[in-house]
Amino acid sequence: MFDFSLMLEKFMEYRTQIAEAVGETFLMVGISVLAAILLGLPLGTMLFLTAKGQLRENVTWSVILNGFVNVVRSFPFLLLVVFMIPVTRFLVGTAIGTVAASVPLGIVSIAIYARQVEQSLFEVPRGVVEAAQSMGASKLGIVCKFLFVEARSGLVLGLTTSTISFISYSTVMGVVGGGGVGDFAIRYGYQRFETELMAAVIILMIILVQLVQFAGSMISRWLDKR
Repeated sequence: MFDFSLMLEKFMEYRTQIAEAVGETFLMVGISVLAAILLGLPLGTMLFLTAKGQLRENVTWSVILNGFVNVVRSFPFLLLVVFMIPVTRFLVGTAIGTVAASVPLGIVSIAIYARQVEQSLFEVPRGVVEAAQSMGASKLGIVCKFLFVEARSGLVLGLTTSTISFISYSTVMGVVGGGGVGDFAIRYGYQRFETELMAAVIILMIILVQLVQFAGSMISRWLDKR
């Protein structure tokens, strides 16, 4: 029978290591979210703009950008981590550690959020773009002052969903010494047969995901003026 008191006892016993693991997860996910916003948002916007019938319709660029996103999203993540070791070593000087683990996670985050951005922009009514054009707005103005404004709720929800995916991906980063909550659960819980400790860490992960989802949903509803 599962012992909740033992689970709490184990949690308190390893609270320092758990706090360190949570910090590593936050660092990896934080870097991934930053990469998603700084690079995934522009990439997703370009995916939308170069699509058929859009402001910057361009078949060549559409195929190239969609190809990149599709390849990265379909690549088995663990294999991608290993495949990118030379690139990671070149960029940060090492292939081991939390920052190094953030490189492949950041690449995946860019592709995941780019697709979310594209879908959110496609949901904006065509009439919004036509109205902006009739007022003489530039293409940059249409994107920044009309498309992003109309899609802001969906963009936040997309980032929320993506962030939860980043948290899930971060749990396997122990393969390159990235640490994090998932790595802690495997090393201290599974490999040492500490079932209660592993259960405590799983519950902690569930709470973290729920908090991210709650915050994202609240902000999205607040931004939705429709």
